[in-house]
Amino acid sequence: MNENVVFKHIPIMLEQVIEGLDIKPDGIYVDGTLGGGGHSYEIAKRLTDGGRIIGIDQDAAAIKAAGERLSEFGDRVTIVRSNYAQMVSILQSLGIKQVDGILLDLGVSSHQLDTAERGFSYMEDAPLDMRMDRGQEKTARDIVNFYSQAELTRIIRDYGEDKFASKIAAKIVSFRENKSVETTGELVEIIKTAIPAKFRLTGGHPAKRTCQAIRIELNRELEVLEESIEGMIDILSDGGRMNVITFHSLEDRIVKSAFKKAESPCTCPPGFPVCVCGKKSKGLIISKKPIIPADEEMERNPRAKSSKLRVFVRRRGNDG
Repeated sequence: MNENVVFKHIPIMLEQVIEGLDIKPDGIYVDGTLGGGGHSYEIAKRLTDGGRIIGIDQDAAAIKAAGERLSEFGDRVTIVRSNYAQMVSILQSLGIKQVDGILLDLGVSSHQLDTAERGFSYMEDAPLDMRMDRGQEKTARDIVNFYSQAELTRIIRDYGEDKFASKIAAKIVSFRENKSVETTGELVEIIKTAIPAKFRLTGGHPAKRTCQAIRIELNRELEVLEESIEGMIDILSDGGRMNVITFHSLEDRIVKSAFKKAESPCTCPPGFPVCVCGKKSKGLIISKKPIIPADEEMERNPRAKSSKLRVFVRRRGNDG
């Protein structure tokens, strides 16, 4: 399989996202993780000539595929190759101060997983790459071969939540004393030797957590998310909505915490009769529990099984 493979993009929880955004026909919306344009297509369909959607993605293949898919909407759609961390400055450059909705569909796309040479899939033997932006120099190979044992243990433990993190890191370091680790296939075999046989038979593919951890570290996924949410909430118009789809507990925890802080930022001790910290709520969390896909969607698209959607609505009052 190569980069010419048809860009498959099955939008996760499409109906829930459209409902969560509560689209206004003349509104301005941002898809910060454009991918193949599946969500954006459905948003654009609901806009009139006064409406606009800005799609952002750092993957050149996604930009090309989405551009073709969304071409029928003309200048109603603007596509920018960048990281959603730059969303505020991108909008400023377009003369946009506030938007009516923001969507983030986090994690790795189906196309990236299915394109073997991108190195995202532990099911295919390919060069250790895992770059979402292929313009950056650092790859997964650099992490696997040059991080210290302590650093590898940390990322596999913290980002992969793997209880065998220290054993896996030790095996990687031992292997590379003789030769560098070059492919996903080699990495998978190293990981298998670190995990006891009885645990390899349960809990999914033994390399899943480690590969996830390396990908998150390489692309700075959690830092970018954590550093960006507050700024994105701030550019929502009154009644504007932010929808975030996550695929594992670490992402979901960051989103949940950021939304909770935006809804209830007061830092005064519970016993204080009135608020003196001066921090005002920026809006409301739509659903206290995350929205999950319907059973039919999970059967139809297994990659949707771990997804969760959280929705925040902006309420502009004293905070401006």
